[in-house]
Amino acid sequence: MHRRIAFTAALAVAAMVLAPGGALAHTGAGHDYSFFAGLSHPFIGLDHMLAMLAVGLWAGLVGGRALWAWPAAFVGIMVAGGVLGAAQIPLPLIEPGILASVVVLGLMIALAVQLPVVAGAAIVAVFALLHGHAHGSEVHLEFAAATHALGFVAATAILHAIGAGIALVASGNTGRLAVRGAGALVAIAGVALALS
Repeated sequence: MHRRIAFTAALAVAAMVLAPGGALAHTGAGHDYSFFAGLSHPFIGLDHMLAMLAVGLWAGLVGGRALWAWPAAFVGIMVAGGVLGAAQIPLPLIEPGILASVVVLGLMIALAVQLPVVAGAAIVAVFALLHGHAHGSEVHLEFAAATHALGFVAATAILHAIGAGIALVASGNTGRLAVRGAGALVAIAGVALALS
């Protein structure tokens, strides 16, 4: 039963990786500042969706305190990055860093890298800062943007939970191999996005 669920989950991640669509969700175009626009925004671009799923997959694979600490670090620092972006405070290498996040997080899963919780949180936080900044730079600091940000934060937490849930359900050697295979697909997708 668990093997079937793990295999299905790995196929779902593969389908998301291979699905057509925009690679980069942050176009700088005008925004609808509603909660639902913010909720849908992380699903628009593969780079963001895969990185957020990967945080959950990696945290679920490692388990223990990483299961909640890494997604919490991502969400918290992403919000800080969003504020910096909305305030137009520049950060270097936003786009390359976002693409690197997909590759690096995918490799962490594929290689089943076990890090201390603080070290993993630091890696996740760096990437979260870049993801948050990219989206924050598309909005203006105004009240309506707060509802958009709440939707974005909720979607990020949902994607983390989906990734962690997949990893937790995938118990046993076969399940872990399926999750690691999904991580390899994420890393390959990150390379493909970087080259496109």
